[in-house]
Amino acid sequence: MPTFSEHVRGLSDSALTALLLARPDLTFPAPTSLASLTARATNRSSLERALTRLDAFTLQVLEAVVALDPVEPITRTRLARALPGAPKAALGDVVDRLTTRGLVWGARHLHPAPGLPELLGPYPAGLGPVTGQAADLDALTDAPAGSREILDALAWGPPVGREPASPGAAPAVDALVDRGLLQRADGHLLLLPREVGLALRGGRTHRAAVHAPPAITSEPVPVEHVDAASLTAADDAVHHVHELVVAWRAEPPAALRAGGLGVRDLRRFATRLDVPEDTAGLVLEIAAAAGLVTDDGGAVARYAPTLLAEEWLTQDLPERWAALVRAWWTTARTPWLIGTRDARGSAIAPLGPDLQRPWVAPLRAAVLGVLTDHPGRSASADAVLDVLEWRTPRAVPPRHAIEQLLAEAQVLGVTAHGAISTAGAALVRGEDPASALAQVLPPAVDDLLLQSDLTGIVPGRPTRELAALLDVAAVLESRGGALTVRFTDASVTGALEAGLDGDALLARLAHHSRTGVPQPLEYLVRDAMRRYGRLRVGEALSYVRSDDPALLAGLATNPRLRALGLRELAPTVLVASAPADELGPALRALGLVPVSDGAQGTVVRQGTGTPSPDDGARPVAVPSARGGAGRPGQGRAAHDLAGPVLPEPADVRRERVAALVARLRSAAPAPSDAPGRRAAEPGTSEPSDALTRLREAIDAGRDVVLHVIDASGRPDRRTVRPLHLDAGRLRARDVAREAELTVAVHRVARVDVVGAADPPKEPHD
Repeated sequence: MPTFSEHVRGLSDSALTALLLARPDLTFPAPTSLASLTARATNRSSLERALTRLDAFTLQVLEAVVALDPVEPITRTRLARALPGAPKAALGDVVDRLTTRGLVWGARHLHPAPGLPELLGPYPAGLGPVTGQAADLDALTDAPAGSREILDALAWGPPVGREPASPGAAPAVDALVDRGLLQRADGHLLLLPREVGLALRGGRTHRAAVHAPPAITSEPVPVEHVDAASLTAADDAVHHVHELVVAWRAEPPAALRAGGLGVRDLRRFATRLDVPEDTAGLVLEIAAAAGLVTDDGGAVARYAPTLLAEEWLTQDLPERWAALVRAWWTTARTPWLIGTRDARGSAIAPLGPDLQRPWVAPLRAAVLGVLTDHPGRSASADAVLDVLEWRTPRAVPPRHAIEQLLAEAQVLGVTAHGAISTAGAALVRGEDPASALAQVLPPAVDDLLLQSDLTGIVPGRPTRELAALLDVAAVLESRGGALTVRFTDASVTGALEAGLDGDALLARLAHHSRTGVPQPLEYLVRDAMRRYGRLRVGEALSYVRSDDPALLAGLATNPRLRALGLRELAPTVLVASAPADELGPALRALGLVPVSDGAQGTVVRQGTGTPSPDDGARPVAVPSARGGAGRPGQGRAAHDLAGPVLPEPADVRRERVAALVARLRSAAPAPSDAPGRRAAEPGTSEPSDALTRLREAIDAGRDVVLHVIDASGRPDRRTVRPLHLDAGRLRARDVAREAELTVAVHRVARVDVVGAADPPKEPHD
């Protein structure tokens, strides 16, 4: 029988490409030879990764191959008998997939890849150890009473049990052991041999094949109801992020020294939105993941909107919502952990570094994939968990994480009433969620019903123009089927501060109102216009003052001082946009002799920091650089968050793998010239190839010649039967000494397979 190594070497280029595409971990880093590829494919960690992607039915098929391989030749027909109820076509597809992934191999007869029997445990499919003896159940005809009951108790696993304590059971146990139908283990334990277990099961390895996932049988939900509710949630989610951008634009909160946002700022934002803190935390995380807010990276770090946020504010609802859900779809953040304690006992802060979990994005895709496969069906966390337990039985996700991801999807409008929405399904399928949302979006409303109590009602979703007007001129009171806003003195003043003229504001309100502008609202706007601008506040970094207006008259227009940004506030006072330590030297360069004003307006001697007794004797005064600086954080640029790492395109990946296969072929040794026979396997000193030979010897029960370098550096050579290989250690039985030994793999210098060819003589033999 050929070995697994020979099987890999004999694969076609297309088959090798399919193997590497199905198991991408085999290509990072790229193997240097087919021998190293074989060793990596049978490595425990790589096999474990491959097993975690198998569904329950595929895992059953693999368990059946592992269980039957030491007992009898396995064909596809034999597999069908071992898995009753498995559809023939489905069984064939599973065997093909396992073969493509290098987990099962063989032409006429199927075999598991080396290393799989150890990974699946000593009792695959609940079957016991292999004895190599045929099971003779006819021996039960004259066995003592109770013998069949003992065997039946162990037949479907686990195959190990404690010997019955009743005195009457002892004759039955002794008879079963004498006839080879049971084995005694340490103490009072009994083992049912695998051959006997298969005979008791009628040749089956499993009671029945679980070839289909559990169905979600909840009552169907009309898609119109789902889309209507999801649209409301999507609108609310966009509004929440909009409020965040507006709030942080006006007052950026400080970042914690260890990173993240403080609890008080989170509560303040939740109060502003009138939502629970967990919802507010989700909004913060999604806005940051979408690159709309970020830590500005300054010495006194603050969270502020990015330039991308300004562009996002100008987009329509579908585009804004799509930007949020795309960021949520790929983020590895876990907002539901906000407020919990880390390993050090510290509270986990929103936007902090402790919320990153790499498994979240794949789990999110798996959870919503279940809902997408059952459109129009409401699925609870338990129902989703049942499906995922079938899809990945060796990597079952925690129920709490599924529950939280479903809650997030509902807050964002990806789901509603527990079912996937039309736009949410588009997101899962990789289509454009903005287009999908636009298809179910009702037409925008351009009408504003103004009332004399200074409120306004929009009977539907406002147009972008109307929404922008209400954002700057009114305060939101309620949302729902209709939008209700209130005009206040502060909101109208805010519109004036945003650059909107009072008359223009009234004109725009009249344009959207069918009944004109009520008199109370007009009075409110005109009163705000009269008060607005009577008191003015500006920003300057330094000033120049003098008792002689003529001395200052030409400075503001002097071309040599244009970069200082001088402007006149009064005939005796100029202000500048440059700091004092730049203004003073520039004036001296013109031949003037300015002195510095201290914080209290007194003259400060240069270089001493002490007031001068002749305050006011100099013609020009500029403020001292010690008197203050600009606003903290001024001039800082907001840093956009880095986007998610995009997956490698399928065509690019296929080209890369095809090029790797070509390199592996060119590095492979030439086959034997002898026609009709395999190349001999004299042995190998290549570490990766040696590991493969050891795993193959374990599975086949073959002896090998082991060349080992002991702790003192002396070579040693032994013929052994490898038994177990794991964690860098080989457990084997010395054939000559009939004793077990354990060898560190890094001390193995060479492995020769007994019977393949005569091993080369070493100088020390």
